[in-house]
Amino acid sequence: MTDLRLPHGSVPGSGSGYGKGGGPGGSVLAARKPSWRRRIANHVATVLMVAATVIVVVPVVLILYHITKNGLAAMSWEFLTQSMPFTYRRAEGGMLNAFIGTMLMVGIATVISVPLGVLAAVYLVEYGKKNLTAKVIRFFSDVMTGVPSVFVGLFVYTAFVVNIGFGALLGGLSLAIIMMPIVVRSTEEMLKLVPRDLKEASYGLGAAKWQTVTKVVLPSALPGIVTGIMLAVARAAGETAPLILTALGSLNIVFNLVDEPISALPLAIFAGARNPFPAGQQMAWAGALQLLIIVLVFTLLARYFSSRSKISR
Repeated sequence: MTDLRLPHGSVPGSGSGYGKGGGPGGSVLAARKPSWRRRIANHVATVLMVAATVIVVVPVVLILYHITKNGLAAMSWEFLTQSMPFTYRRAEGGMLNAFIGTMLMVGIATVISVPLGVLAAVYLVEYGKKNLTAKVIRFFSDVMTGVPSVFVGLFVYTAFVVNIGFGALLGGLSLAIIMMPIVVRSTEEMLKLVPRDLKEASYGLGAAKWQTVTKVVLPSALPGIVTGIMLAVARAAGETAPLILTALGSLNIVFNLVDEPISALPLAIFAGARNPFPAGQQMAWAGALQLLIIVLVFTLLARYFSSRSKISR
């Protein structure tokens, strides 16, 4: 038998290769203070990160502060319940027509872009993989994400407005074109994060591919998909250039989808901000605050429904 006894005079933790922890190499693993160069590098990196955070946060806080301060000064019950005035010389009227127009066109854009965007993302991740069609879809999604929105407005104007006329449907169509690549790319990334083990377990239980996609993959990625959709909605709600060319703007409350100009909050804010009268500029601040609140409400609702979907699973 092998002699497992320690050498004469050897005690665990006192030499013979045994450190303070009673194991071999303890002296090597003993904690050592970092060198002065590492400490300096750590402090410099910390300062740079804090400075970068402040540089990013301060402008956002200032923007929110000025919008809230100037917007609340002009916000009133009349502003929320009446349409835009015919003149900005006096502080009267509101942006109810613009609010309704924004909700109508963003709703149309969401109905068009979300199903198509999610289906395209499912095809890219689950069916297309690396074939030519998938590469084309991914390429144009990347290109469309960076295309200026005014080009989208010009396309819809030349293709449809000149023949049909201004209206909510074409305004929503232009916003849908802007939203769709955002929905596709964000949904694709969320679907890629679904663990492969979940898919294999579903296949192992005898589920078909479409059942795995609808019952396992999409529910697992739902919170991220909803977040991407809300980012696209926020982007569309604040667009001005494409609506100038497709919705045009109106002083009245409009529910017709075609052949009648319609207003939106970005259009009303743009009209009030470039107006020389203080009343119009104050109304633009109030409209900006209203738009900010709309985006915030949509974001909070998305987080709420996402958390409920997690609990249900």
